[in-house]
Amino acid sequence: MSKLKGILLTEGMHGMLSQVEGLAKALDLDFTHHKVELKSLWSLFPPKFTPISQNVYKKIDHLDFDIIISCGRKSVIPSIHLKSTSNKKVLNIHIQDPKINFKYFDFIVAPEHDGINGSNVINTKGAIHYLTKGEIEENKDYLNSFINKDERKIWCLIMGGPTKYYDYSTKNIKHIFSIFYKLLKKHDFQLVVIPSMRTPLNTIHYAKEFFGENHTVIMNVDKKAYLSALAISENIIVTCDSSSMISEAALTGKPIYIANILPKKNDIRFQRFRNLFRELNITRNLGEGIENRSYQCLDETNRVAKIINEKLNK
Repeated sequence: MSKLKGILLTEGMHGMLSQVEGLAKALDLDFTHHKVELKSLWSLFPPKFTPISQNVYKKIDHLDFDIIISCGRKSVIPSIHLKSTSNKKVLNIHIQDPKINFKYFDFIVAPEHDGINGSNVINTKGAIHYLTKGEIEENKDYLNSFINKDERKIWCLIMGGPTKYYDYSTKNIKHIFSIFYKLLKKHDFQLVVIPSMRTPLNTIHYAKEFFGENHTVIMNVDKKAYLSALAISENIIVTCDSSSMISEAALTGKPIYIANILPKKNDIRFQRFRNLFRELNITRNLGEGIENRSYQCLDETNRVAKIINEKLNK
């Protein structure tokens, strides 16, 4: 039996790509990615005030598809329009709150901390993503040529980047690095710093300068290095700005610590997310003290795919 065909619609950011691709893989789709671009001033209007029309977005090249998986505000109208104009029955799934009447989608996948509910809403603990345990294990040895060969245990710091809520100022980053300096003196571990696509280049160079040659700073975005760090680290530290990477790290079952930055504006949604993960025993705040913790590995992507498949089969 041939696979169902899917098109994935996002604005192109890593967190969105990870979510749509993760669900597409879990549903075993034959899929293609499409970056959504809205025309002229339509990018300024929320979906509920935007017409469902091809005039709103730049044409998406597609031949044939059975399922649309979209993520992000800009992909809402294209998803609805492509479904409505298809010459066959198409299923559309939106990840995150679409900020429009839920009736336009067959399924909405949204984290609990968004606080939305409905008959077609599937709530998740954190964000779904594209990482798998098998992929993490396969890349376990990748960092062997980067890290120092000694007896110290590995800890990794996974860094996001500045957002409208969190500022990657030298002051804020120095505060995080200073907490590590105290922990290094007490626990004598080797730190591996993993940047993301949002991490400023000056922050990466500052990490290299601050921690010196006894630790490892990966200078470029490298997915294999990221996976390897998740596999070999005793403790995983993630900056507070990335719910996606915190959710990805929770697949490992290892203790996760949040490197906090004072918010520039009300970040109540992020606080709800972090409070939930703390209640699940997944996270603690960096600087609170290091402890041995265990929790059930969080694999929300496959759980969501199973729910969708069960409803489709019915």
